[in-house]
Amino acid sequence: MALAVCYGLATLYLAFHALPRLRRPDPVQLAAATALATPSVAALSLIAERGGYHLLGYTPHMLALTVAHFHFAGFAAALVAGLVGRQARSGAAALTVPAGTLLVLGGYFVGDWAELAGSVVLTAGMWWVGWLAWRSFRGVFLLTGAVLVASMLLALSWAVGQATGLPHPSMELMIATHGVGNAFGFALCAVAALRRLDPL
Repeated sequence: MALAVCYGLATLYLAFHALPRLRRPDPVQLAAATALATPSVAALSLIAERGGYHLLGYTPHMLALTVAHFHFAGFAAALVAGLVGRQARSGAAALTVPAGTLLVLGGYFVGDWAELAGSVVLTAGMWWVGWLAWRSFRGVFLLTGAVLVASMLLALSWAVGQATGLPHPSMELMIATHGVGNAFGFALCAVAALRRLDPL
């Protein structure tokens, strides 16, 4: 718990640096601000999960999944979207991932259909960013693009199943496939490749 609180304080420092970027009406800066702000959401969820609190009515298990989502779909995906959008000069691509992330977050409070809408926007955005990254940098993003196609199809199938009651993958399967694939095949590989090819 103490480590989670220390981490939470560190994420507040990151979030503070997001504020100046929000003053600029620039999609790349907004994507960067999203990347800087979302770890604080993950940290708050982590503190609640470690303390056994039902934050906003969510169980510790769901809060643990929120921690993962706001590091990978929030921080890493927004960061990659901003950097790729800058390289490809596509402001729209830079905005899709932050917009999708915010819609998914809102869906937690509104309902499954709103979460599905956010998943559609986020999936389309990540596919678009993956394609632009491959077009700009070629070979190094082949694996990342392939992982995104499969992992985000799983995310869509989950969201559709939750909203409609249709059969969908189990939570355990989603963690083992969608979660692990996005963490290592997308987030780790994409951030490492961009750091090497387009250093900040």
